[in-house]
Amino acid sequence: MDLRGLLYPQSVALIGASPKKGKLGNLLFKNMSSFPGRFYPVNPNHEEIEGIKCYPNVSSLPEVPDMAVVIIPADPALKVIEECGRVGIKNVVVITAGFKESGPEGAERERKLVEIAKRYGMNVLGPNCFGLISTEAGLNATFAPKTALPGNIAFLSQSGAFCTSVLDWAWEEKLGFSHFVSLGNKAVLNEVHFLLPFAEDPDTRVIVAYLEGIADGPEFIRIARQVVKTTPIVVLKAGRTEAGARAVSSHTGTLAGSDAAYEAAFRKCGVIRARNVEELFDYAYALAKQPVPRGKRVGVMTNAGGAGVMASDAVEEYGLELARFSEGTTRKLREFLPPAANIYNPVDVLGDAHLDRYEKALNLVIGDPNVDMVVSLSAPAPLIPFRDLSRAVAEAKGRVGKPLTVSFMAGDLGEEAEETLREAGIPSYFDPARAVRALSVLYRYSGIKGKEWTEPRDIEADRDAVRRVLEGALSRGRHQLGVEAMGVLSAYGIRVARGVLVRSPDEARAVAPSVGEKLVLKVVSPELVHKTDVGGVVLGVSPDEAPAAVEEMLARISYRFPGARIEGVLIQEQLPPGQELIVGSVRDPQFGPLVMVGFGGIFVEVIKDVVFDVAPLSPEEAREMLEGMRGYALLRGARGRPPVDIDAVAEVLERISHLAHDFPQIVEMDVNPLIAYPDGAVAVDLRITLSREAK
Repeated sequence: MDLRGLLYPQSVALIGASPKKGKLGNLLFKNMSSFPGRFYPVNPNHEEIEGIKCYPNVSSLPEVPDMAVVIIPADPALKVIEECGRVGIKNVVVITAGFKESGPEGAERERKLVEIAKRYGMNVLGPNCFGLISTEAGLNATFAPKTALPGNIAFLSQSGAFCTSVLDWAWEEKLGFSHFVSLGNKAVLNEVHFLLPFAEDPDTRVIVAYLEGIADGPEFIRIARQVVKTTPIVVLKAGRTEAGARAVSSHTGTLAGSDAAYEAAFRKCGVIRARNVEELFDYAYALAKQPVPRGKRVGVMTNAGGAGVMASDAVEEYGLELARFSEGTTRKLREFLPPAANIYNPVDVLGDAHLDRYEKALNLVIGDPNVDMVVSLSAPAPLIPFRDLSRAVAEAKGRVGKPLTVSFMAGDLGEEAEETLREAGIPSYFDPARAVRALSVLYRYSGIKGKEWTEPRDIEADRDAVRRVLEGALSRGRHQLGVEAMGVLSAYGIRVARGVLVRSPDEARAVAPSVGEKLVLKVVSPELVHKTDVGGVVLGVSPDEAPAAVEEMLARISYRFPGARIEGVLIQEQLPPGQELIVGSVRDPQFGPLVMVGFGGIFVEVIKDVVFDVAPLSPEEAREMLEGMRGYALLRGARGRPPVDIDAVAEVLERISHLAHDFPQIVEMDVNPLIAYPDGAVAVDLRITLSREAK
């Protein structure tokens, strides 16, 4: 999609320009009239506004502008937007509200707007948006009282109110933007459409977004993976996904909650997630201004012991490590620092240090080959004015080119010191932990930038067999399947415990000896989802005991649940003990099927050591999911336990992900437990929920 006319216009029209103070049409006029390109106000009631010629409609404009901004009421706005399409305007910003956000009538208007955009091949931003700013084009097409400062952060927001707050705050912080875009209702253009154009902009170094939802999850993942190779993406995701509001019956659905899909999707495509506004812009500033480090080794410089301790704690907390200085560095530090000073990391030059002592130590630390990045700390000290210290820090960073952040723990550094740090692109914070956190995001991005994304491979499977099982269930009005559908797993190459469905003691007598020496009985009923909770599972049954046990189970369940439809009892081999895991899937409205793995059995929702990813998975992604479990060491054989077959478990995950992806009628699925052994993994129980819309 070509957005050049939207992001770098040379001519713009304002439809709804007004001379009346206080009206949005006037605020936009004042902002847009400073545009250095060709500007055309449009209003049939005025021949000119503040000395600028005004046109009655877009058809009367002397040229077809690159972009039109619409700020008139919703109903006439549709007619004007269609007129824009007829004359050939390809980019329209609809600031006007009154569309889907306002109810059924507005939703119908928005549907018509989308139809118009499709008919004429128009890029439409909004409606119900704040507008956009392109500092590169010199255009402020918003009603904000201040435009954005020039910079190298491209900003997207789904909230117009958040835009105004960010602009106001950014002026105070002297934070600049290359582009500043309000998405509004995202009727046509959404966040995905802007990612590649921003990444291709030589003046943009980082993309930052505030999102309440993502319009096209799979496409977002695909495009973001391309973009993060050159341009980091930081997202503050607010709000709750629809997945959290629907009723769920599986463990996977329960554990997915409302946010697991976004967490998994961002991890899958290398998007850095911010938890709050402070993190969003701390990360943005660091990524926009600092180089990418070679590794995660941090050198800590301080003249205050407490600050050094806080920074050291934060280094570990944020997944970095304290650097071990080379022998040459420690020897040189020892030569000139007082005996009470600490020459090891963190380096403490003491509170009585003059600037030359601090500066000499800092240059040694930042120049050490074992140091990848540095945090420079200082408490207020009359012997080292912050003005002078800021210059020394900026010069040290400039000489070596390694990432560097500062925490000068004072309420007021002074304008000269702050300006020196800003010009050098050095993030400055009161809290030492924030300074370390800013370094941590640089290290995280270095891993994202260097990551080789792997694609899912083709999986051999009997898809026709699965289709017959699912279509047969739906034709009978069945939306819940249990262990009777274990053949679905077998069709995808997943090893399952031997088992036979019986409906009477006589059938049990005939088949039990062929199943195994020790058996498990499981009631099969679409109404009884959690079999263990209702006494529908019996362990340790011998083949001789099976007929009586089946008869007793059928009678007991029928008595306790007289309305339940009982389809029989599964006689299954009882497997030896192993590591019980749960593998499952749940369908998310934005991203499609999510795959989950965790420690299984009856405690899955208590322990909640689970990891999600978006299907389908590559073999490498399946293995990374296992490595992401907190208890991964147990799988590898901790504390004398035998290790499980990691490759076999990863392959089950991979195959489950393809099963969920291939059959969209599966909305939830649990394999619980999947028993992992040193030589393989076996599925023991299954629950599948089918969509009620599926036929």
